[in-house]
Amino acid sequence: MSNPSVNKRQKEKNRQDKQREKEAKRQQRRHDRGPNNAGPPDVDPDIAGIVPGPQPPLDNP
Repeated sequence: MSNPSVNKRQKEKNRQDKQREKEAKRQQRRHDRGPNNAGPPDVDPDIAGIVPGPQPPLDNP
């Protein structure tokens, strides 16, 4: 017969180990990615460089 408290303790230890491994992987990805060079904080990167008004025609061959 197995003791439920021993099983529960082992299961919890495995869960904590897995969480530590996941956090270590997250930290490594953050470190590998480097600093975020998004530009000035007051500029929306989706619309940066867009000029209002009529746009030049596309040159289709």
